[in-house]
Amino acid sequence: MQRIVIIGGGAVGSAIAYFLTQTPDTFEVTVVERDPSYQQASSALSASSIRQQYSSAINIQMSQFGIDFLRAVGPTLRVEDPAPDIGLIEPGYLYLATTAGSSVLHDNHALQKAYGVDVVLLEPAALQARFPWLCTDGLALGSLGLSGEGWFDGYCLMQALRKKAIAQGARYLKAEATGLRRTGRSISAVQLGEAASLPCDRVVNAAGPWAARVAAWAEIDLPVRARRRSVFSFSCPESLAHCPLVIDTSGIWFRPEGQQFICGFAPAAHEDLDDLPLEVQHEAFDSFIWPTLAARVPAFEALRMKGAWAGYYEMNLFDHNAILGLHPDCANLYFANGFSGHGLQQCPAAGRGIAELMRFGDFRSMDLSPLSFQRILQNRPLLEKNVI
Repeated sequence: MQRIVIIGGGAVGSAIAYFLTQTPDTFEVTVVERDPSYQQASSALSASSIRQQYSSAINIQMSQFGIDFLRAVGPTLRVEDPAPDIGLIEPGYLYLATTAGSSVLHDNHALQKAYGVDVVLLEPAALQARFPWLCTDGLALGSLGLSGEGWFDGYCLMQALRKKAIAQGARYLKAEATGLRRTGRSISAVQLGEAASLPCDRVVNAAGPWAARVAAWAEIDLPVRARRRSVFSFSCPESLAHCPLVIDTSGIWFRPEGQQFICGFAPAAHEDLDDLPLEVQHEAFDSFIWPTLAARVPAFEALRMKGAWAGYYEMNLFDHNAILGLHPDCANLYFANGFSGHGLQQCPAAGRGIAELMRFGDFRSMDLSPLSFQRILQNRPLLEKNVI
């Protein structure tokens, strides 16, 4: 059997392990995870949402497979009773745009409808009628997903993938990968600590925010960095009927979370540095987020902060999209990195794709080649028009 070592046991690594072990007696899969508590894992600290409102066909297709997978998680990933319940709900995403941004929504809408996305464009009067709690001042258009978009328990999904992969034969090893043994164009072993090593026939880099370090062990430059994102939880005395995940023109997003709400934002470029400590940006909430939210939703004038946390995006600095597959300089090192905040929603499609690439030598169910390393080497970025 082929010996596969996956570095990183979060949602992406566990999805790959799950799909690889669906075919018995083909692969011997070992997942190396340094922290089985997942305290700093992106899978555990994510806002765990899924959307189909993208401006590129490949991301739409990945999320379409993703939502189908999430809807069937219970029977698909059941190992024993009770079946996993990730709490998926589908209230949609609502993108808001000013006059300057409305052409982007129109362009995206045409592509999305061509791929069967259940989405509608709403002018201010229609937005106000559907969401009376929303202030439409300065808005020209909104794009609302009517189905196939929402949020779920990302930590539960990751644990369900992990548990199912183990039940199918994957081995999870609590250890820290510290290097790769490379000879010519191949990796022959993964170093563990100072002395131990794990022989392998193929390696998968699923190390999330720390993926560039793994790539560097093979002398490959991977443009992925850990970028901090803060998420804030708050309550509001008024309920917002039928509230979707809203992306404001300011770049701030918010959505319901049980009886409360959560929100977040992307820092300015000069403040968005690599490997910042996971400390919540409380000052940003007071000076920017709260006033902006209250202007868009007047009921948020009376919000009350309930908590906050910070986690890392594995940000692909080249084009903010995933990097999947082999690098031409190394014949057996596979990459599944750079999801830039979309790892949980795209892990089913990425996991299946990497497993097919190993099993057949190419992508079968969905052509993921637009996300290959080649686009970086050839300087052909795959740019999304709406990045959050």
